[in-house]
Amino acid sequence: MHILERLEGVIAARLGGDPSASYVARLHQQGLGKIAQKVGEEATETVIAALTGDDAALTGEAADLLFHLIVLLRARGLRLDAVLGELARREGVSGIVEKAGRSA
Repeated sequence: MHILERLEGVIAARLGGDPSASYVARLHQQGLGKIAQKVGEEATETVIAALTGDDAALTGEAADLLFHLIVLLRARGLRLDAVLGELARREGVSGIVEKAGRSA
């Protein structure tokens, strides 16, 4: 089992947990808006880390971003498999072609 699959399982198990004992449960209790806000914050921090040239900071922020993105997906009832399936669907397709197909 891949680390992201294990992480998704832990997140799913903690969504309905005790907010005083679980960060995931606390975040989930605060609602979808707060979770989405955290994803945005982590994305911004990832961009900043990328621009500073600090590989360790970028690695840490990217991990935070993936974590919060999985929390958001699970809070919406989606699984990481849905995202991986979409990536598989796009595999081998030029990004320019794929993006043009979205507006059609």
